[in-house]
Amino acid sequence: MELHNTPFDSVSPCEYADALPRNQFMHYAIKPLWEDMPRIAGPAFTVKCEPGDHLMLHAAIYRASPGDIIVVEADDEFAVAGGNVCAIAQSRGIKGFVIDGVIRDIAETRDNAFPVFARGVVPKPGAKKCISPLNQPISCGGVTVEGGDIIVADEEGIAVIPQAEALGAFEIARQRADKDSAMSLEQWQAEHSEKVESILAKLGYED
Repeated sequence: MELHNTPFDSVSPCEYADALPRNQFMHYAIKPLWEDMPRIAGPAFTVKCEPGDHLMLHAAIYRASPGDIIVVEADDEFAVAGGNVCAIAQSRGIKGFVIDGVIRDIAETRDNAFPVFARGVVPKPGAKKCISPLNQPISCGGVTVEGGDIIVADEEGIAVIPQAEALGAFEIARQRADKDSAMSLEQWQAEHSEKVESILAKLGYED
């Protein structure tokens, strides 16, 4: 299976937890900004916005490829995007934004059903004065993200899968999802109970 044909969004970040260490999952403060947001997955197009500035995100919406997810390192004092920027990104086939920072015009973005994961909303926008390289390693939600890393984001959290490990991680996650879906709650409980009791016994626990 080739990377660009792999349905990374077919399994939840919870399943990717079997394949990735904790430091590949972003801080929970970066979350969906509107209810019932669909899961998104795709390669990261990375952006670093200098404090109080949003120029490079505005540049990125014209440089990212359809299917990309724009991932942004910013601060949380000024909005780095608004309704028009989100709408342009959406019209160009960008799947969504993952922002370690804030946006504004959330009502427009919600009405357009454009997925944005961020820390929140602030009405005041930043400036357009600072440049920085695009698609370079950034820090977002406590995770180092490189251009081309696979992002899987939904209400459960945001997984960052290094590009070189993506296919292997997907297979592990898919197998976990298939196993869980094939098991009834009663079967899961029996297996779970046996495992828990075995661990308790090994650790010397007594009721």
